[in-house]
Amino acid sequence: QVQLVESGGGLVQPGGSLRLSCAASGSIFSISAMGWYRQAPGKERELVARIVSGGRANYADSVKDRFTISRDNAKNTVFLQMNSLKPEDTAVYYCNTEGYSGSTFDRRYFEVWGQGTLVTVSS
Repeated sequence: QVQLVESGGGLVQPGGSLRLSCAASGSIFSISAMGWYRQAPGKERELVARIVSGGRANYADSVKDRFTISRDNAKNTVFLQMNSLKPEDTAVYYCNTEGYSGSTFDRRYFEVWGQGTLVTVSS
């Protein structure tokens, strides 16, 4: 019932920037948290950044001071602004959203993943 659509990935040179977007749609009552994870070839999926409903955000040490996560609550959309990109940032980036679908008196918890968007940092 709740789906995520990611966009914004692509090929960028080292030092460049990209902005990823993830829009949640469906019967959403509220969103508790939205985050970005990434998985490089041969590696496990890791947290990149996560933002909770109150606005507090946390980041992986490897992206701290370079990436910024933000939200457009009215559109149920989360963004990841990626600056000063490095080759080691190359990965498939996945959006994750937690929240409740339905209504005040008939709601269900959900956690969904986006389809992934490829970010390649190379000269």
